[in-house]
Amino acid sequence: MINTLNKAEYTRLLAETLPRVIYTEEEYERLLNEVSKLMALGENLTAEEVEVLQLLAVLIEQYEDENYQLKAATPLDILQELMLARGLKQKDLVDIFGSKGIASEVINGKRSISKSQAKALGTFFHVSPALFL
Repeated sequence: MINTLNKAEYTRLLAETLPRVIYTEEEYERLLNEVSKLMALGENLTAEEVEVLQLLAVLIEQYEDENYQLKAATPLDILQELMLARGLKQKDLVDIFGSKGIASEVINGKRSISKSQAKALGTFFHVSPALFL
């Protein structure tokens, strides 16, 4: 595609946006702002603008991959998040776990969730029991 680009226009856009490997949050924000400006043009992007946009996307994706990796949620993380989202307390789940003591141990990470508890939690929260295993 580079052969079909207007080199003078592409060079002007590169000089204007100054794309480079991102090392700081400030540089990340700056390039996100440049992407927003280009995206605001909608379908009216020139071939040169599309090329710069793609370059910026690669740089941003690389930075995000290195700095914003999501860690996998544990069954306990999922349970705690569902409880928080629904405003539930430990006492609200005693029936699922069978006793206050077991509910406390599970919710505080001292005991893992059993298969039968995972099934009951899945039914209670209307989600797949596999989230709790």
